[in-house]
Amino acid sequence: MHSLILSTFDLNGGAAKASFRLHDGLRKINIDSTMLVQYQESNENQIIGAKNKLEKYLNQARPTLDNLPLKGRGYGTFSPQWFPDFTHRQIAAISPDIINLHWTCGYIRIESLSQWKKPLVWTLHDMWAFTGGCQYSNDCDRYTKSCGACPQLNSNKERDISRWVWQRKLKAWQNLDITIVTPSEWLAKCVHASSLFSQAQIEVIPNGIDIQRYKPVNRKFAREHLNLPQDKQLVLIGANSLYQKRKGSEYFEKALKSLQSSEYRGKIELVIFGILPREIKDKLQLQLKLDLGFPSHYIGNLNDEISLALIYAASDVFVAPYIEDNLPNTIMESLATGTPCVAFGIGGIPEMIEHQNNGFLAQPLDAESLASGIIWVLENEQRWQKLSENARKKVETEFNQPLQAKRYQQLFTEVIQKYHRLP
Repeated sequence: MHSLILSTFDLNGGAAKASFRLHDGLRKINIDSTMLVQYQESNENQIIGAKNKLEKYLNQARPTLDNLPLKGRGYGTFSPQWFPDFTHRQIAAISPDIINLHWTCGYIRIESLSQWKKPLVWTLHDMWAFTGGCQYSNDCDRYTKSCGACPQLNSNKERDISRWVWQRKLKAWQNLDITIVTPSEWLAKCVHASSLFSQAQIEVIPNGIDIQRYKPVNRKFAREHLNLPQDKQLVLIGANSLYQKRKGSEYFEKALKSLQSSEYRGKIELVIFGILPREIKDKLQLQLKLDLGFPSHYIGNLNDEISLALIYAASDVFVAPYIEDNLPNTIMESLATGTPCVAFGIGGIPEMIEHQNNGFLAQPLDAESLASGIIWVLENEQRWQKLSENARKKVETEFNQPLQAKRYQQLFTEVIQKYHRLP
């Protein structure tokens, strides 16, 4: 079996990481997997990026050109996907048995899917596939009908860009047999409720992680290696793009202000990783910008998984104040290293964090509840040890890479057989 994974990135961002890990897992069970990406950062032979200067130039220009209809609205969170791509020629040259789409915003034109003439499995990492262009709906339910009057575009017109995008999807995909995979039950329910894919075959296959790379490490050793203090309780926060509103940094700031008046003021220090707003260049600016109120250690944005795993293992608790998310890699990575997590009970997060068993689920958008969760995890060392053990067991049982790969192998086999039986 030769499977082809399509992704905008191979390493940059949570969805890219998830697709790369699946690619790696499939190859480990001897499936001939290839990745076709718009932006290639890895040096692996089975990952194909731009081959010439023209393709590289168009790849750089495509996000700007594709977002021209938005006129500055919704950039980075809303994708029209109208600009042409070159995938038809590339896919024909690769000649896979099956195509597995992942996050392809800014890369694949909506109308391209019908040109490929291959069995299709689409792994969703957000809501874009079944909305009028937004990647997360922010509690808007217009995707269950036909979009239009999009609140994210500040539009009050029914026939706006979101309706145009939705109609293009309906026209291009209505006769396609696409199998949908969602990493979480939450996202599967959203797909079922959508107007575009309510009748599609939907499978839930959680993302997988290499549990030999992400594993518990002695905290003292990890802190020595990273030059982090041994006598403090380290609170870790991170995401690929911390400045995005849905990552919930404002709620984390509010929770920290509550902790400033507690006994933990002199005991806690912060560890931060991820991409910050461009104007923040150093730790002092970070402190001033976010008004954290605690000593902080900014690690930077890491694609090196060995160092990232060590950061999780060095920390006492990972806080994920995300207000919209599917099945965050960060939480899975933290649990795998035995570090308990505190997060809001939103999206697919309750499928990873079991309340007061391997972490703490705070009431959604309640900063005081988030602060209470941080204290609850930190205040009892014996309880922390049990939380840590349960965190590791959760990933070993449900999110290990070989289990994910075998589930995809079975699904790919079924989809290919079904495709060739069709008249």
